Amino acid sequence: MAPSEERPLLVLLPGLDGTGLMFASFLAALADWDTQVVRYPEALVSYAACTHFARTQLPKGRPFLLLGESFSGPVALALAAERPEGLRGVVLCGTFARNPRPGLAWTGPLLRLLPPLRLGPGMVRFLLLGRWATPPLMDLVRRLLPAVPKATLRDRLLAAMAVDQTPLLPALAVPALALAARHDRVVPPAALRHLRAHLKGLDIVTLEAPHWLLQARPEAAAQALRDFLARIGPPVRPA
Repeated sequence: MAPSEERPLLVLLPGLDGTGLMFASFLAALADWDTQVVRYPEALVSYAACTHFARTQLPKGRPFLLLGESFSGPVALALAAERPEGLRGVVLCGTFARNPRPGLAWTGPLLRLLPPLRLGPGMVRFLLLGRWATPPLMDLVRRLLPAVPKATLRDRLLAAMAVDQTPLLPALAVPALALAARHDRVVPPAALRHLRAHLKGLDIVTLEAPHWLLQARPEAAAQALRDFLARIGPPVRPA
């Protein structure tokens, strides 16, 4: 593995909550790696707004990797398609290029009409963690849930149901890694098959994990990133 000063900065784009709070265990597993967490303001709910905000946070003058978790996969794909200077690769974690549950698209109008519902710890545990719901992770969940307005979660969910970044995929010019969870109850395998069909050379690592794989298997996910960086090699230095 390259020394830390030769590694690209890892820029992390968060899931639906936008806070980055749930990256804590993964960041601890990457303690020897420079990282930057992008945190979306709660008012940003569309993919256009989140992408614009994330674009303003990208580093200048140094190489970086871009990691998009779940909701942020389409943000990472949009930014990568712009080919920003310094981008070395894209990591897609439990995510999608288009609505991962097209069969539920009919519920969108209902979600707009109904008052937003608060997800409880039990539902989060079932959907996102399963048998990996340790007491420390559930403590983080209890801190997270009150921090995000219910309307923000609903509107970002609606954005995910309408997004389709498939036309952008041919524009990606950097290596891409997909981290997939074998026990994902949110994003089905069809979403990964769609990415693989449109991203030639996509590197795929599947972990025994739930949807929140960075949280449940932080060391394994960190090793997958180190292996990916070793495969793509160091940046080309100018003569």
